[in-house]
Amino acid sequence: MEKISIKHWAEEDRPREKMMLKGVSALSDSELLAILIGSGNDKESAVELCKRILQKADNNLNKLGRFSVNDLTSNFRGVGPAKAITIIAALELGRRRKSEEVVERKKINSSNDAYAIFYPILSDLNHEETWALLLDRSNKVVSTMQVSRGGISGTVVDIRLILREAINHYASSIVLGHNHPSGSCTPSPQDTTLTKKLKEAAQWMDISLLDHIIVCGETYYSFADNGII
Repeated sequence: MEKISIKHWAEEDRPREKMMLKGVSALSDSELLAILIGSGNDKESAVELCKRILQKADNNLNKLGRFSVNDLTSNFRGVGPAKAITIIAALELGRRRKSEEVVERKKINSSNDAYAIFYPILSDLNHEETWALLLDRSNKVVSTMQVSRGGISGTVVDIRLILREAINHYASSIVLGHNHPSGSCTPSPQDTTLTKKLKEAAQWMDISLLDHIIVCGETYYSFADNGII
């Protein structure tokens, strides 16, 4: 089939014009991406190309956020490094915006509150990272710290580092969080061992480990909710 350029579409169907006429909420995900990349290839319009990119990510923007520059440039003709970087940068801005919105809710009253803070930090990663929330006596977050950064299947956590920072911030309690890039929420034996070791070590400093959250995309596992802490 011959490609029909966006320029020959009805004005209300062109992404930029549609946004001006109807507002940004009227645009589909593929139309928003098409505005970012500007053009398609010799067989597809920008919108058609972006529909195919989204299909590769199961029409899930969170999955698309995990794509690398190479994933985009090697699988889609017409997407060079500049377009790929533009897409990745836009998705990162969206992640940071969500993170800033979450920061306003600083008090941790439940595992879901902790997950809401860890989610934008950890959900799109293709490798494991471990973070900690340091809380005061009112369970308000006084500091958010990265504890470790590892590979696809694991990461090494230094308990002494966590406790040192907790003492430096006069923290009364800690919530630990890490991600499982595999999407499985089942805690590994290493996860359980780390949780018990940190809890025991923190008690010597009169600091409580309130929870350990495993982020698995759109869901999570809470050691506290499952009675392990």
